Amino acid sequence: MFDGVFGESIVGRAREKGLVKVDFVNPRDFSTDRHRKVDDRPYGGGPGMIMMAEPLFRAIRDVRSREPGGREPWVVHLSPQGRRFDAAVAAELAAKGRVVLVCGHYEGIDERLASAFDDEVSIGDFVLTGGEIAAMAVVDSVTRLVPGVLADEAVQAESFFPPAEGSCRLDHPHYPRPRVWRGKKVPAALLSGDHGRISQWRSRAAAAATRRKRPDLLRSKEES
Repeated sequence: MFDGVFGESIVGRAREKGLVKVDFVNPRDFSTDRHRKVDDRPYGGGPGMIMMAEPLFRAIRDVRSREPGGREPWVVHLSPQGRRFDAAVAAELAAKGRVVLVCGHYEGIDERLASAFDDEVSIGDFVLTGGEIAAMAVVDSVTRLVPGVLADEAVQAESFFPPAEGSCRLDHPHYPRPRVWRGKKVPAALLSGDHGRISQWRSRAAAAATRRKRPDLLRSKEES
């Protein structure tokens, strides 16, 4: 299910250029069960199945051994119980160099494997069938921050200002041609040719958009 997403667009081109490398590891390949089983029922009862520790442990160990003497990979468990994934976390992961994303499935993972993870990340307070979709979102977001994948100008113009700027605001609104669309005009400041005026308008518009759409971002900045 990953091939289509990671073979197209920005991620696909980054892989073709050798800027990022994405490998896929199937825990079933590390199962000691003749049926390649990786899940079992939980002790104490309850609905659903739990991913067993041993196949995942072996899979993680195998990935760690692939580059002996190289940078140790940062192992991330994708889980709804993890810290919230955002632009700052994406920047952290991009700086790690090697990242292993462990996709949960079923009702969860054997708690005894927790010590094998360096981090636990959630893409939101909702439930998915498995961690694969979360992994796609994380890889896409992190790939954009890898040097050379996007032009510097494109990175600076992301929907969230980069954490390095100390900002926690949404991007400013954008207006392409035509100047008037169904009676709605492009703001005059953007047509002025005055870079100072344009910059000031964009800054104010970004702040206004953040207050209107995502006031929680402003609260988070004030609380930190």
